[in-house]
Amino acid sequence: MSDGGWAAIHRKVTGVGLLPSRSVHQRLSDLPDIDAVVAAAASAGIRGMLDGAMLDNILAHLEAEISPMTTKNPPYAVTATATATSSAAEGQETVVDYSEIVPILDASDGGQIIEQAPPADQATPEQPAAQADSLAKPTTIPQGRIIAPIAIPEPTPAPRPHDLDHYRLEDFPMLARDVDAEIEIHFDITGKSVTEGKKEDIIACFRDRLKQIRKLISSHPLPNRPITVTEALRQRNRYDNRDDTATIIGMVNEPRHTKNGHLMFRIEDEAAELSCIIFSRDDADSDDNNHEIVHAGLMADDVIGITGNFSNSGDIFYVENTHFPPLRNHKRATAGEDRAISAAFISDLHLGSKTFLGPQWEKMMEWFNNDPLAKTVKYLVISGDGVDGVGIYPGQERELTIKDLFNQYSTLGGMLEPLPDWVDVILLPGNHDAVRPAEPQPALDPELQTDYNNTMFVGNPCDFSLHGVRVLSYHGVSIMDFVASLRTVTFEHPEAAMRAMIDRRHLAPSWGGKTPLSPEPEDRLVISEIPDIFVTGHVHGHHTEIYKGVSLVHSSTWQDQTSYQRMLGFQPKPCILTVVNLHTHAVASIPFA
Repeated sequence: MSDGGWAAIHRKVTGVGLLPSRSVHQRLSDLPDIDAVVAAAASAGIRGMLDGAMLDNILAHLEAEISPMTTKNPPYAVTATATATSSAAEGQETVVDYSEIVPILDASDGGQIIEQAPPADQATPEQPAAQADSLAKPTTIPQGRIIAPIAIPEPTPAPRPHDLDHYRLEDFPMLARDVDAEIEIHFDITGKSVTEGKKEDIIACFRDRLKQIRKLISSHPLPNRPITVTEALRQRNRYDNRDDTATIIGMVNEPRHTKNGHLMFRIEDEAAELSCIIFSRDDADSDDNNHEIVHAGLMADDVIGITGNFSNSGDIFYVENTHFPPLRNHKRATAGEDRAISAAFISDLHLGSKTFLGPQWEKMMEWFNNDPLAKTVKYLVISGDGVDGVGIYPGQERELTIKDLFNQYSTLGGMLEPLPDWVDVILLPGNHDAVRPAEPQPALDPELQTDYNNTMFVGNPCDFSLHGVRVLSYHGVSIMDFVASLRTVTFEHPEAAMRAMIDRRHLAPSWGGKTPLSPEPEDRLVISEIPDIFVTGHVHGHHTEIYKGVSLVHSSTWQDQTSYQRMLGFQPKPCILTVVNLHTHAVASIPFA
């Protein structure tokens, strides 16, 4: 990581729309006057990726600007103390005293002083004594004006939130720089994908999902011993009244609401399937869980348990109770008091897009290097879509400032360099990244990892521990399927989808929806172990809460509202850094917008 000197240089360069590549870092650091170079770039209107060729162009432009400054007739502007006559208003010339002349600040030169007027009694190497003497005499020059300098906007520190009484610095006996990194990966698909995408792989994946979640459901006491669909159909005459019910665990197929508000679906296991219905009831005797499920709906390929009985005709199963994997109140693991450090979470930077919020990113880098709270942060988790990618959707090239994929990743590495050297970055891919779209996704190709320091590249999703605290980070494309399937989930409230994932113990249940899935023989999108912190992104919102003992974090984006979001009327919640104390699980949300 770079020191504070490079952070200042990086801030000034990006402030005028330049993104420095790694190849020019040393050259920029060696320049005697970075402000002059920045001003020259602004004057020439040069923006974009700053590589060696572009830097040479800027330096040439700077030299061309400096050359006129050594001429014998520099431009000057007349101050208000110059003597003006009424004849000036008629186009005649005004007599002024050069001792009252100030240098012109020309906007085309970025507000830089072209040449300072020397005192009348002094000579410079460019101005012999005779010329200096002549400057002291009244002369006629055209009227001038003073143009205000164009100042490069300096990022200002983000305002400190007011509700941080619960996030006390006294809770941190050591700074993050004094604590060694402890990262343990529990699952990452990188290098472990074995599917060939055949029908047999799809069947194996679903059977494994059914097996895993059936075991989780059965770990909690059920009204009856679960039986197979085949066994229930064979004994349907036995289960045709409410006094003798059957319990079945299977996979949901074709869920739909009837015009009367009831919920119908088919449930299937390895051998058979049957039609089911959950009646919509408003009476006090109705099961609360059933009422919620009828209102929200079910997702295709959910694995659930049902208890009920057959209709008199035996062709429909009336569901009285539904069963998801149990989760009462998870007891979160904590880092030891002697290792009380923080982890920070962001997502969806979309670097390379015209809507990437660069000034706000610079504010965050300033915060990381100067704020007392930042000195407790040991880890920064980026949950996917670090870059905007290329060719992700039709017409995307019109919305890109960096049109080369390798340059996007190289620039992202440079944008992470100002982080303090004690911060370890964990970077996941998302649907905009250069990996396969099917989930679970492997980590970025090693060829794209060359411009990064202190960065660990993992797959999506990734199950890992930080100082013993279990974190499940998932980019969150399946949130779109939850929005499409469940009445209780909206893009404005993606945390509802996160709760549904925890309840179902699955990150992306529906096959053939908006989330492409890789049919691995073992379904690794099952949440077999409850995390202490569950993190998602993708839909550009922000939210934190505790749900059944699990810390939910929906990470904020670093992209402004896109044209697509504007068309949908969706307003993102950008530039919020979520910081979690791994010892107390206290959460701070730091705004930079």
